[in-house]
Amino acid sequence: MKLIVQIPCFNEEHTLPQTVRDIPRQITGIDKVEILIIDDGSTDRTVEVARELGIEHIVRNKQNKGLARTFRAGLDACLTFGADIIVNTDGDNQYAGADIPKLVAPILAGQADIVVGDRQTDTVAHFSPLKKLLQKVGSSFVRRLSETEVTDAVSGFRAFSREAAIKMNVVSSYSYTIETLIQAGKKHLAVVSVPIGTNAKTRESRLFKSIPDFIQRQVTTIIRMYAMYQPLRTFFYIGLITSLMGLIPIVRFLFFYAIGEGDGHLQSIILGGVFLTLGFISFLAALLADLIGHNRQLIEMTLERVRRMELDRK
Repeated sequence: MKLIVQIPCFNEEHTLPQTVRDIPRQITGIDKVEILIIDDGSTDRTVEVARELGIEHIVRNKQNKGLARTFRAGLDACLTFGADIIVNTDGDNQYAGADIPKLVAPILAGQADIVVGDRQTDTVAHFSPLKKLLQKVGSSFVRRLSETEVTDAVSGFRAFSREAAIKMNVVSSYSYTIETLIQAGKKHLAVVSVPIGTNAKTRESRLFKSIPDFIQRQVTTIIRMYAMYQPLRTFFYIGLITSLMGLIPIVRFLFFYAIGEGDGHLQSIILGGVFLTLGFISFLAALLADLIGHNRQLIEMTLERVRRMELDRK
């Protein structure tokens, strides 16, 4: 049983040594623990430091591609190097590496395909009250959409079984955290959370410029992924809301018409007709999107088989 710990890195020369030192090399149930870093176009000595630390695998992006693409490249590389379990952690030493055994235990026990580390954000000292609230509300929303019980949806400290990693198709260019949860839920993978510790803050987050920017990006990702995996429901609700908006002015016109005051209210018929037309178009879009969704599932099945064939040859 081989475990590979992947660390996406962008200019982490100062924090990488401590991150690597905290990773246990002996774990019950694991025969071999290796480390892989994915250098996302760093301009400092991140790669040189990784070599000095004796890290087994180094994957390099020639230029910065963003966290989601870097994470995806790491999964592909870990599978290629024969990982049975993949743990993802951050290069800024945010997560307690000593908790990796807790993270992989549900997978070793056959109870989970994906395990997400719960930072218990209410207890993290350097998180502001606003950030704690947003984490709680956001995670609750993602739980409903993904139909999982993950308590810390944006935690990057997570473990994947080999099968789960093969099934993941990260298409976002921003962040993988919410996307992989929604995918896992819709693909009926077993996802669990375990409490983990965090270390003192070493630097500001590079993933987002501000809280409004973070919210906007994450909401966009949620809408895109939910529409991708639930297209019929998404467009049906849009059509239903639009149609109800169209019925309101039409009912208003009929009321005035019934009491003999229909003249002067023709604009209600026009407005209602526009919204009803938009609702009808949305219902047609729902049917079309559902057909496209089924084709996407066939493409994902084909991609999974191709990926397995490629890995079997190596």
